[in-house]
Amino acid sequence: MSRPVTLLIVDDHPVVRDGLSGMFATDPEFEVLGEAADGAEAVRQAQALGPDVILMDLRMPGMDGVTAITELARRGVASRVLVLTTYDTDSHVLPAIEAGATGYLLKDAPRAELLRAVRAAAQGQAVLSPSVATRLMSRVRAPAVEPLSQRELEVLELVAGGTTNREAAARLFISEATVKTHLLHIYAKLGVGDRAAAVAEAFNRGLLTPATPDQM
Repeated sequence: MSRPVTLLIVDDHPVVRDGLSGMFATDPEFEVLGEAADGAEAVRQAQALGPDVILMDLRMPGMDGVTAITELARRGVASRVLVLTTYDTDSHVLPAIEAGATGYLLKDAPRAELLRAVRAAAQGQAVLSPSVATRLMSRVRAPAVEPLSQRELEVLELVAGGTTNREAAARLFISEATVKTHLLHIYAKLGVGDRAAAVAEAFNRGLLTPATPDQM
């Protein structure tokens, strides 16, 4: 019998860590070596324990998942990193993969899919959830999109916050007509036709991020 796949589980929620540890504990093909609540602890434990696979959440206090993946690669840690998160936007997926993650799964993945993904990751195979794979394929196939300028992003942030064109103009010390011009450029670049759609698409692309409770 081959040795079990060894794991390090990284998530800032104790309930998630306990649930994952309990799930893998019922299968003799896997062995959980340790748990970590943030990226810095994950890096320390990965170096000490040398797991085959690190199940890595992305959004954690202190050192986040992408920073931890980058640091693991910098230190030459051989463990494969399989991201397990609730976020599948471009602003989360691409940095994680570019940092060196072997795979990217969402937390709503069925148990059987997660087990298969961990086995595959241990063998160095790339693993992507269907929605993430579709997103990456769409990005590769899509024509190059002109990025928003800094001023256009400022206008978009104000619009997302519920300001009117007049209020945005006053905040940015520009004319209301200039705000309207910026909005037209934003619509064209994002491929949308109105303010609501522009804000929704900006969140989808990761150009805007939801405010956290301490920012509200």
